[in-house]
Amino acid sequence: MVILSCMVSIGQVSNPEHKNQSFSKAGRMRWKDIRPIVQGVAMNPVDHPNGGGEGKNTGGRPSVSKWGKPTKGHRTRNKRKLSGKYIVKRRFEK
Repeated sequence: MVILSCMVSIGQVSNPEHKNQSFSKAGRMRWKDIRPIVQGVAMNPVDHPNGGGEGKNTGGRPSVSKWGKPTKGHRTRNKRKLSGKYIVKRRFEK
């Protein structure tokens, strides 16, 4: 059963190693308008919940995202979500 209006390309990609290329330096990523990733603890407190303080400390709170959601294994899904009844089990057991 194949729909006649469908198109397909048969064969292989011309350069399968393209995804493995190294950019070698930060400037090449900047040419592509990709900005560097900065740790939250390196920011100011106005920019990130883990920012500020002397040295690289998190300010006495666990690691959180830029918007204050817990990271590193914490469950962040709303327990009252209606679509939760369709989740049979977790992908990875804690």
